[in-house]
Amino acid sequence: MKRFLKWVAIAFSLLFVAAFIYLTQILGPKIDSRMNAVIPHDPYPVSAAAQTLHDELWIADLHTDSLLWRRNPAKRQDRGHVDLPRLREGGVEFQIFSAVTKSPKGQNFDGNDANAPDQITQLVQAQFWPLRTWDSLYERAAYQAQRLQRLERKGEVHIVRTAADMDKTDRVLALLLTEGSHPLHGDLEKIHRLYREGYRAMGLHHFFDNELGGSLHGRSQAGLSGFGRVAVLEMREKGIIIDVAHSSVQTVRDVLALTPDPIFISHGGTVASCPKTKNRNLPDDVLQQIAARGGLIGIGYFDGVICDITPDGIADAIIDAAVLLGPDAVALGSDYDGTVTVTLDTSELAAITDALMRRGMNKENIRKVMGENARRFFKENLPKE
Repeated sequence: MKRFLKWVAIAFSLLFVAAFIYLTQILGPKIDSRMNAVIPHDPYPVSAAAQTLHDELWIADLHTDSLLWRRNPAKRQDRGHVDLPRLREGGVEFQIFSAVTKSPKGQNFDGNDANAPDQITQLVQAQFWPLRTWDSLYERAAYQAQRLQRLERKGEVHIVRTAADMDKTDRVLALLLTEGSHPLHGDLEKIHRLYREGYRAMGLHHFFDNELGGSLHGRSQAGLSGFGRVAVLEMREKGIIIDVAHSSVQTVRDVLALTPDPIFISHGGTVASCPKTKNRNLPDDVLQQIAARGGLIGIGYFDGVICDITPDGIADAIIDAAVLLGPDAVALGSDYDGTVTVTLDTSELAAITDALMRRGMNKENIRKVMGENARRFFKENLPKE
């Protein structure tokens, strides 16, 4: 019997190892490549003048979900959109890393039930994340922060925690953002715990309504709940900046009425530039209110927020936003590695600079939208110490 049990244990161990190798080395990368695709293309032509300007820019991107995927961000990968070598190749100085903790299958913009099946649970399990993350959205956010902390300890990034950190130049600057406040589980203390993990920006919603109120893609279209109002004030008291990229129109109006502080949209676009995006982008008059408050709107690179996802189309969306909102309110907000298909990865951002120049945007405004607006916004709104 002992010998039999021994062989059973060995068999289970071998099955576990085989499953681990298959999921992490074969199936996982295939899913990652398919869900975070770059459309094959020849190298984009970039003029000498555009490349010279691009090399001088301080570049910032307000949204990537790279921490969700089982890759080593310190090494150049052959899949996905972002890693540190490609950030450096693209000239990116400042990258916001978003922590996704809950998302529906298909990323339906038109309406999701709060209890709809969550595909992140399956992804977490398939990637062999720690058991504590399997049934806790808070632990998923904490784990993603801890992945970035390990990169910081190795000297690969500098996590931005204060306004002064925005002036550091020795490493890529990385800021942590929650994509939605689902990790709070209705508990204000978790705001403080996430702050200690390094989070300095929090999205209120993702694809579902939650304890804070209505999502742009939820069923209720409600505004802030009583808990949501208290949570927003608590975030601002801690110096956490509010991202309303997926919040309902009424929620955004409630936030604007509740606090005088600037807020931002980490990834989105304008309906004026692309009318078919009205089920994903906030109305233009709401964006104008955010801009008038000193806020920032990051322009995404994917279908759903803009009509043309080529570098030329991204440039058009940026220029249209600058006309609508003013050139001081516009930034890059790729949504890289967010299960989107794009036409360029982060190493190829010079193609956007080239397109902006060819479309007549002046160098001062190119500097603003490519990164200077983001640098100013976060220096002004992050905690001072």
